[in-house]
Amino acid sequence: MKPLKLLISNDDGIFAVGIRILANTLAQAGHQVTVVCPDRERSATGHGLTLHHPIRADLVEGIFHPQVTAWSCSGTPSDCVKFALSAVLESPPDLVLSGINHGSNLGTDILYSGTVSAAMEGAIEGIPSIAMSLASFSSKEFQPGADFACTLVKQLENNPLPKATLLNVNIPPVGADAIAGVMMTRQGLRRYVENFQQRFDPRGNSYYWLAGELVTEIEQPDHIHLSPDIPTDVQAIQHNYITITPLQYNLTDVEGFEYLNQTKWLDNLS
Repeated sequence: MKPLKLLISNDDGIFAVGIRILANTLAQAGHQVTVVCPDRERSATGHGLTLHHPIRADLVEGIFHPQVTAWSCSGTPSDCVKFALSAVLESPPDLVLSGINHGSNLGTDILYSGTVSAAMEGAIEGIPSIAMSLASFSSKEFQPGADFACTLVKQLENNPLPKATLLNVNIPPVGADAIAGVMMTRQGLRRYVENFQQRFDPRGNSYYWLAGELVTEIEQPDHIHLSPDIPTDVQAIQHNYITITPLQYNLTDVEGFEYLNQTKWLDNLS
């Protein structure tokens, strides 16, 4: 397998176990790996950018495989990838990877995910990208996901995608021998019961803590372009399948556009 130039980021921070196992596994497979990720956990930051503060970045030694070049950055996951592409790497990488995130990024989670946003930054720049997540906050079974990343990288090298697509990958939190297989999925829909808990600091000032409780996956209306027979990422992960969901940054609702255009809906606004 030809060594590839890989950029890896995350939202769990430079000291996260998931990114260390992913980067080290890919470096041991012979790839040229550069890590640029936040200096602390930046989960659920979405596609936020740092515009009103300076971004500080430092080389990090002693954490990763000796062949991995690692940077710690004070910015968001998206900042990290932008910084890497513009100020660290001399030429664009072959692939951008993000993760392995500790916790799933399924369904509507992707709209808030710093992990997915870091990978999306690569896709925006025309670079094939992969977001990887371990579908559990308690499990530490990162190695099956890292091994699968090696297989997926090889597949993308031998069979490149027709455009710079983002592949959102979720790994079931089980040992390698318990993984049922790999499945192409559509994005599911999950909602949370939002609960803002009011608390008080030692001086009696109130503050609020967001605590969301997951609701079982909600059926989507029949306006999607993929067959409802194709399982969602939420459904497939429950059966211990590795899920792969292709994503894009263009959020245009094609069916909504066609409806508004064909029904002359805008005429009433003139």
